[in-house]
Amino acid sequence: VQLVESGGGLVRPGGSLRLSCVTSGFVFSNYAMNWVRQAPGQGLEWISTISRDGLRPYYPESLKGRFTISRDNAKRTVYLQLNNLTFEDTAIYYCTNGPAETRPRSRGTQVTVLS
Repeated sequence: VQLVESGGGLVRPGGSLRLSCVTSGFVFSNYAMNWVRQAPGQGLEWISTISRDGLRPYYPESLKGRFTISRDNAKRTVYLQLNNLTFEDTAIYYCTNGPAETRPRSRGTQVTVLS
């Protein structure tokens, strides 16, 4: 199983980024996919899940409206659109497959929001 995140970077408050996670080694369309993040000195935070068919996205209430998850089963890729970023969004972002509580096994992609 391999999951490789990309798309992170430095962005100013109010900016946007689109993260991607390319996968291999498992039947992608059989799994719900998740994004989680870990801010400096903090624990893991679940930020989104998308169903296997891509029709049902889920978010915590605190992030609804700013983040959008999507997937392309043909490309074995899951995406996370981040809008209106704030300093508090600075973190390493990871994708995972399976249940939302699955711990990441990949390197993640760093998102840093600074003025």
